[in-house]
Amino acid sequence: MSYGIEFVPGNISVKQVVKYVKLAESKDIDYAWITNHYNNRHCYPTLAAIAMNTDTIKMGPGIMNTFTDTPASIASFMCTLNEISDGRAVLGIGPGDLSTLPKIAIEGKKPVSRLREGVTQIRALCAGEEVKKTGDMEFFDYDGAKLTGVELPKKKKGIPVYIGAQGPKMLELAGTMGDGSLINASNPKDFEVAIPIIKKAQEAAGRKKHDVGAYTAMSIDRDEKKARNAAKIVAAFIAAGSPPALLDRHGLDQKNVAKIKEALDRFDFKAVGGLVTDAEIDAFTIAGTPDMVVQKCEDLRAAGVTQIIFGSPLGPDMVNSIRLLGKYVV
Repeated sequence: MSYGIEFVPGNISVKQVVKYVKLAESKDIDYAWITNHYNNRHCYPTLAAIAMNTDTIKMGPGIMNTFTDTPASIASFMCTLNEISDGRAVLGIGPGDLSTLPKIAIEGKKPVSRLREGVTQIRALCAGEEVKKTGDMEFFDYDGAKLTGVELPKKKKGIPVYIGAQGPKMLELAGTMGDGSLINASNPKDFEVAIPIIKKAQEAAGRKKHDVGAYTAMSIDRDEKKARNAAKIVAAFIAAGSPPALLDRHGLDQKNVAKIKEALDRFDFKAVGGLVTDAEIDAFTIAGTPDMVVQKCEDLRAAGVTQIIFGSPLGPDMVNSIRLLGKYVV
């Protein structure tokens, strides 16, 4: 089992992110994943700052997409980050946030096909290849593209690619061409569905290794009530955005979830706090005391997860949460 940690450079500055990643590194956390949202601080310079101020932790965007960034620009950035970090770069890449893209005038058409082409071209460019036009690609049929002013990865396998996956088609793509996957889930029930799809595609593609990442919503504190209260809003947003089939999988009351969604729509967070129950928290987060978190992580390991990523909110006190995760979980 390896461990990662997620940071959102939205309400915290780049300097604060670097400080927290350094603390995470000192607690033997293996990966730092930095979110990519157009309305927050950009993950590229944030990752560069992390690379220059750390020694062992691996790092990458969690996650990029081929709608807002082209494969060529992603390849150039990843090679640059890999050089700055002395070979510690990893790429998290996915279909893009289909609820956010329309806000910036991007239509998220054919996300699976687009991502498949994107990963193919990124890998070719990072390997130093001149990518010539083939007529086989719909989105990124490059005509003579080549990275010439960057240091290419020294490792034969190049920069590891983790594919952000939720639905069956994307999970299949992750198994077919990903070195790993990043799955937004905190509950073993979701991995009981996802992992068989990945493994089947992985075997069909003849790929030997695949790192299954659980991109959890984590909240840890010695005070159970504080930890679970800190997870309520995150659980609410996840529940409100979940399809009925997923709510049914976790036995959730769809009428209550509809009320949560209505309260979120009117920004009534006090009402949200009153509506979110233990059922939503347990379905969509890992929240509680260190002992509770350890048991939840063991459950994920038993389900086949090989990397647990400690995602937002982490807890009521971020520094304390990182220390607790390092002491009791890692």
